[in-house]
Amino acid sequence: MELKEILSRCDHTLLAQTATWAEIRAICDDGMKYGCASVCIPASCVKQAAEYAAGRLPICTVIGFPNGYDTTAAKCFMAADAVDNGADEVDMVINIGWVKDRRWDDLLSEIRAVKAACKGKLLKVIIECCLLTDEEKIRMCEIVTASGADYIKTSTGFGGGGATREDVALFARHIGAGVKIKAAGGIADLKDAEDFISLGASRLGTSRIVKAVKAMEKELQNV
Repeated sequence: MELKEILSRCDHTLLAQTATWAEIRAICDDGMKYGCASVCIPASCVKQAAEYAAGRLPICTVIGFPNGYDTTAAKCFMAADAVDNGADEVDMVINIGWVKDRRWDDLLSEIRAVKAACKGKLLKVIIECCLLTDEEKIRMCEIVTASGADYIKTSTGFGGGGATREDVALFARHIGAGVKIKAAGGIADLKDAEDFISLGASRLGTSRIVKAVKAMEKELQNV
């Protein structure tokens, strides 16, 4: 697979609690240089990043992150606020407790409400696979499909486990038409990236792919 194609599917990500504007600006520079799908950054940085990138790079942020147990009203406010500040894409975390309580209608209603709050921008739904059973993952594939969201996403990267090949393959078997897959968390290298894409992932949430490419470039310069 062409390196350019892999990079074009990467949401170049920095969500550390300690992230500074200098670090956010640097990943924006990398995202623009390497043709990434977006940069995924904290909501408090969206406005400044959107102004800095000035339409040259899509800006993605996260809401209800990483635990997912904010109220629906709070998630809707966060989504609308992010879009108003210049976000092109929003990644939301579902309420995991509601999954365990089998509150399927509430989960569907919440995702639909957040999708409406995104005002036409992309919505990716993080279901935190490492905390769910396969039965629960399949049910969430059905709910995300019915909700009108654009993507189902494997992980926050903060929940104790990241994307697995098995989960991406399971998503691919159970999502409906029009729903895409984002694999996130633990994507270590270009081989991982190729594997996840071949299994059906349209997006990869990672910072390591750009870092790997930069390391390759440095090695070539030293030859």
